[in-house]
Amino acid sequence: MNVCIISFSSRKNGNCAKISEYIKSLYPKAKRYSFSDFSIHGCGNCMCQCFKNGDKCPFVRDKEREVLDAITNSDLSIFVVPNYCDYPCSNYFAFNERSICYFRKNESLLNKYLYAKKKFIVVSNSNRDNFTHVFSYQTVDAPEILFLASYEYGKDSVAGDLPTSDVAMENVRNFVLKN
Repeated sequence: MNVCIISFSSRKNGNCAKISEYIKSLYPKAKRYSFSDFSIHGCGNCMCQCFKNGDKCPFVRDKEREVLDAITNSDLSIFVVPNYCDYPCSNYFAFNERSICYFRKNESLLNKYLYAKKKFIVVSNSNRDNFTHVFSYQTVDAPEILFLASYEYGKDSVAGDLPTSDVAMENVRNFVLKN
């Protein structure tokens, strides 16, 4: 199975990084991308060249296309996203907005991406509705989301110790392995 894992957190040893590492252990051949290892330029600070030609994006050489290619060509992609202020973190939004240069004037590629199977894991203590709404733009079906609230497992979200909970990791395992 061709699997792609994306951790959207910039924290190298945070919950999202550790959860994505755990998922990688379940799918050893998976491609794993972590925003703690790279960054994607957000839109702006340019002349909006991508609106005419996606290849003209001044940031076209960052990881955006590589990650989008991996998702589009995977049998399963798993997004691991932290909750900051009741919404996904800014890395997720930069990734999402920059997709314009990837999909620009290529409806078949956009459809391939939208139909690619995706699952979402949110490390969150609040506001599930915002995430459900935001992730609904990533897929044609209702998004499959696992919400992991650190306090429900007796953990501190800032400490990055959620993965020390056997119950939390069993929930992750069951979620990602479920067809």
